[in-house]
Amino acid sequence: MLKGLSKAGIGTIDEKDFIRLASLHGFDAIDTDGTSLVTLIEENGLEQANALLQENHIKIGTFGLSVQWRTTEDEFKSGLKQLVAEAEAATALGCTSCITYILPSTDFNAAEFMAVATRRLRTCAQILGCFGIQLGLEFVGPHHLRTRWANPFIWDMNQTLSFIEAIGEKNVGLLVDSYHCYTNGMTNDDLTQLKAHQIVHVHINDAKDIPVEDLLDNDRLYPGEGVIDLVGFLLALKQVGYTGPVSQEILTQSPPIEYAEVLVKKSAELYQKLFKAAGM
Repeated sequence: MLKGLSKAGIGTIDEKDFIRLASLHGFDAIDTDGTSLVTLIEENGLEQANALLQENHIKIGTFGLSVQWRTTEDEFKSGLKQLVAEAEAATALGCTSCITYILPSTDFNAAEFMAVATRRLRTCAQILGCFGIQLGLEFVGPHHLRTRWANPFIWDMNQTLSFIEAIGEKNVGLLVDSYHCYTNGMTNDDLTQLKAHQIVHVHINDAKDIPVEDLLDNDRLYPGEGVIDLVGFLLALKQVGYTGPVSQEILTQSPPIEYAEVLVKKSAELYQKLFKAAGM
């Protein structure tokens, strides 16, 4: 497995500085967005952009799906051209993964939204598939979001697997997040029921020692600072044969006040301790 880093919990940082900082502290991959990949190539040229990644021994682990598939049809369609440009840039930089999240409730009629979401994500997956890119869908577990909007939708692994089956494209799989697994009451044994090809990407973070029902989506801890069995989480992923990035994603209620350099160093130290405990 690759040690991955996202900007969540790190703060605003230039893409080139992010790559160098991740490399300096022993990370193998970064999560980013498609616009940043396009800009990296436009500003530096493809050869230099790839050289920057190679010199720093950093892979682009994944990029976020920018298409607005949850809103209006016009907004959805208007984003497809940009998706093509982002997928082209991602492929040129060796990235084979794109991710998006599914909110657990919606103000739309749930049945109608399911039909629309299935069609839209199928379209996105087909575009990404033309570039050899997988699409990872992230179920979101925190209880407060299940009632944030009018109608319940999807919030656990099995529901998401059924959704993926309905989408019907071979390049669609799961984004597995330790926080969402924990807030869903999933066990690490549940994860071992998966096959490696079903997992597109992984996020890792930790939770406070409070009732699961009270955990907020944007109040996470760094890996190893909370109560989630993250060693068992990593071992379950290893058991199923997952070898891709395991990327830190720390959502917080307010922007970090410490410098990015300090936070990445802290992350690296916690990762080292965690991976060592898991025998990796």
